[in-house]
Amino acid sequence: MITLNNFKKKPGARKAKKRVARGVGSGSGKTAGRGENGQQSRSGYSRRYGFEGGQMPLIRKIPKRGFSNYHHRKHFTILNISKLNVFEDGTDITPELLLEKGVISKIEKNGVKILGNGNLEKKLNVFAHKFTETAMKKIQDASGKAEVIK
Repeated sequence: MITLNNFKKKPGARKAKKRVARGVGSGSGKTAGRGENGQQSRSGYSRRYGFEGGQMPLIRKIPKRGFSNYHHRKHFTILNISKLNVFEDGTDITPELLLEKGVISKIEKNGVKILGNGNLEKKLNVFAHKFTETAMKKIQDASGKAEVIK
């Protein structure tokens, strides 16, 4: 049985770190595998992402076209209607209550959106920032109330 006090890696699983610049006899002495001169041989050098040795990088060559809505879209915390069955009949469900009970982990910038996946077996009064049509219909079919928060 393996326990923490007798746990060992298999032989050869851990490779010893290459000790560079420890004398000419080490095989990686003097210049430490960096070559003789140039920017890359200096200390503090780090290559920028996409750097192509001074050649015009591919990302700058390709034309930029179109529009991305990613930064302008509305961010909602989404929640399926089936997750609301944990509450008792007649409960007023608000985003704050969902957060408190741990049904959602955070409330996004634009609030909470209720989706219509699953079934609702309880009569609930749901207050959210947005509902899908199916979610609203399922809440009303269960004789509950769906109200949009401004």
